Amino acid sequence: MLENFSISSIIAGSVVVFSLAILAYFGWKTLITSDLFQKGINLAQAKDYEGAEAAFRQVISLNSTNDVVRLFLGDVLNKQGEVEEAIALYREVISRSPKNPDAYLRLANVLIQQQQPEEAKTNLLQAKDLLQKQRQPEKAQKIANLLEQINAKS
Repeated sequence: MLENFSISSIIAGSVVVFSLAILAYFGWKTLITSDLFQKGINLAQAKDYEGAEAAFRQVISLNSTNDVVRLFLGDVLNKQGEVEEAIALYREVISRSPKNPDAYLRLANVLIQQQQPEEAKTNLLQAKDLLQKQRQPEKAQKIANLLEQINAKS
């Protein structure tokens, strides 16, 4: 009986230690990721786009599911003239998170710069619809106004 209690205690203690180790690991990883993300934002604001790109790529290597970082990386790549790679990142985010209006907006912005107004309008319409569904009517109205301006120029 005492022997079973000792084995149970050892197993329970091992599970607790293992669980705490996992929590510590994820806490550390989250802290590192957060610091790198903030570093990337600061570097981008300082117009150090290469440094920002490196920081954002590190964040993605640590957390491959973070679409917000992909959007910022796309912005930085666009600023560096890497337009095709930026477009690919925005499309990847749209494919992964089709209800993310920011991805459609960023893609539309680059497409306007690339003289592709029809595809830009399609993405703006999608963003507007999503913002309306997400109960953000002010942002949706701004996009509607932008669409009117684009249509007036056409």
